Amino acid sequence: MLAEFLQFLFSGLTVGATYALAALGFAIIYNASRVINFAQGEFIMLGGMSAVALTGLGIPLSVAIVLAIAVAGAVAALIEKFAIEPAGKADVVPLIIITIGASLVVRGLVQVFLGKGTHALGAFSGEKPFVIAGATLLPQSLWVMGVATVVVAALGWFFGYTRLGKAMLATSHNTLAAELVGINTKSVLLLSFVLSGALGAVGGILLAPITYTSYDVGIMLGLKGFVAATLGGLGSGMGAVVGGLLLGILEAMTAGYISSAYKDAMPFVLILLVLFFMPSGLFGAKTTDRV
Repeated sequence: MLAEFLQFLFSGLTVGATYALAALGFAIIYNASRVINFAQGEFIMLGGMSAVALTGLGIPLSVAIVLAIAVAGAVAALIEKFAIEPAGKADVVPLIIITIGASLVVRGLVQVFLGKGTHALGAFSGEKPFVIAGATLLPQSLWVMGVATVVVAALGWFFGYTRLGKAMLATSHNTLAAELVGINTKSVLLLSFVLSGALGAVGGILLAPITYTSYDVGIMLGLKGFVAATLGGLGSGMGAVVGGLLLGILEAMTAGYISSAYKDAMPFVLILLVLFFMPSGLFGAKTTDRV
């Protein structure tokens, strides 16, 4: 019984770490611009697909990973520069539609140039599993959880101790005040998209050796990243991490103890419950109205 529970827990933590990275991407862009970027899932897909394509050309895995992250960051920058920036201060709904359109374009281009097939990326350090209390844990799962932890710590340092990170935080709190003290908020928005694209790519690369990748995997991963971000509190970095891990664990437990047929339905049931009972999420800012 314990072995079964641990097996589901390990599986949930592995995929949950990827959801956390996707949710962080949503949070970073939302904080910088109040834009909900539904192209986030395509950055995850781009990371995995680019790494597979580059290794297929004979490029070493470590170099392919760096280049794949750069590709996703560059695509994110192009989306911001040619789709988001021209929209200016448009309302939320048109901006959401723009990001959905951008995701369709990216997905279509990947389908044309890299094909519709399902691809696998080689495991980073072998495939012999570790046995813990009767449950097995793949080395790649340790990579996923370890790299996700390092990324979260690096982001904490970036936002807490660098001028650029503090400029992004200032912009998220009050855009007008940030502009008045000389912060280039357009550059901050561009950087937020690049950072979001890189985070998504890291998640896609880490997960590709476990779940495989294809041109259309970003749809569901992006939606689940959004659910995780909403669960934790849209715009909250800590909430994104907790929401991603919690969503991954709930999915795994649902698949293990109820039925795998309901696994993908769990995030959408969860987001309905959150919207009904905790609209601001677990770590979202609480607002009050004066009357």
